[in-house]
Amino acid sequence: MPSFAANLVPGFIDGESLLNALPHAILVIGSDRGIVFANQAAEQFFSMSAPTLGRSRIADIVAFGSPLLPLIEQVETTGATVSEYAIEVASPRIGTPKLVDIFAGPLPEDPSFVFLMLQHRSVAQMIERQLTHRAAARSVSGMADMLAHEIKNPLSGIRGAAQLLEPGLSDEDRSLTQLICAETDRIRDLVDRMEVFGDERPLTKDAVNIHDVLSHVRKIAQHGFGSRIEFIENYDPSLPHVLGNRDKLVQLFLNLLKNAAESIGARSGNGRIVLQTAFRPGVRLSLPGTGTRVSLPLMIQIEDNGAGIPDHLKQHLFDPFVTTKPSGNGLGLALVAKIVADHGGIIECESEDKRTAFRVLLPMQQTRGEPSTSE
Repeated sequence: MPSFAANLVPGFIDGESLLNALPHAILVIGSDRGIVFANQAAEQFFSMSAPTLGRSRIADIVAFGSPLLPLIEQVETTGATVSEYAIEVASPRIGTPKLVDIFAGPLPEDPSFVFLMLQHRSVAQMIERQLTHRAAARSVSGMADMLAHEIKNPLSGIRGAAQLLEPGLSDEDRSLTQLICAETDRIRDLVDRMEVFGDERPLTKDAVNIHDVLSHVRKIAQHGFGSRIEFIENYDPSLPHVLGNRDKLVQLFLNLLKNAAESIGARSGNGRIVLQTAFRPGVRLSLPGTGTRVSLPLMIQIEDNGAGIPDHLKQHLFDPFVTTKPSGNGLGLALVAKIVADHGGIIECESEDKRTAFRVLLPMQQTRGEPSTSE
């Protein structure tokens, strides 16, 4: 590929070096739709080297019908700069489609060339969704307090009255009082589960070996709901300790494993769950209302080869009462989101057919004399 950008900034700095320093994918498209320049971020984005990209046309590296193509045509036709937000870009080389913001325009020096910048939105959206998950958890907390005080006491009265009536009734009518008791018990159990959200006490946190937690929940799963599933462990043995509450972390990952097993279902022989850990130092979360940024370098991922999550539920997956299970109540993942938030972390989900991955990012335990992960 020619050094197209070598003299874009004469007298200051080599233009190609400047574009390569940017974290966003940059492409320059010629009049024949061939790629005449790609920076290093574009190589990573498309999983192709710059020379390979330089021998390709834009239509060769994106999926058929990609919104990138009409966007380039619009710039060529109007000569104006165009911005599009939250656009999915797919390519055979990058696998799962990536959500990007796209900025496109003609080069001032030669309007026959179209300049493209693709800004990957994954990290920003992860933080935005996490704040939404926390708000949802807080709303459930208030609802749980209301339900506990306003519903459980009347339920006890209804159940007691049904039991008092039962001895003097015929067999046919007695079945109705038993139905009343069963339904009040079901509502009481639901309220008991929701009361967990009302507990706003700060967690007691210690240094926790996350691999011990994952091994514990895997053993529980293998001897119970996941007995017919293959478990694969892909751990980073150098991972430092998590700053957290061990019991809550067990509850968190046991819920995720149970969801993964239920997604796989009753299939035998080919069900698979992968437990993975890694150190990812690049993600920082800005705490709301402060200027503090907290590092979340510990990544724990639970991946299964089940049926996946329907598209219409993906945006609301961690909201309360959202479920794909016929007998589910939709509180499991809402509770997961609350536990992650209580640990100061982030949870995100990627799902397609035969692959669903829940990714949790957590802060690590600080040792004495170690620099803080906030700034």
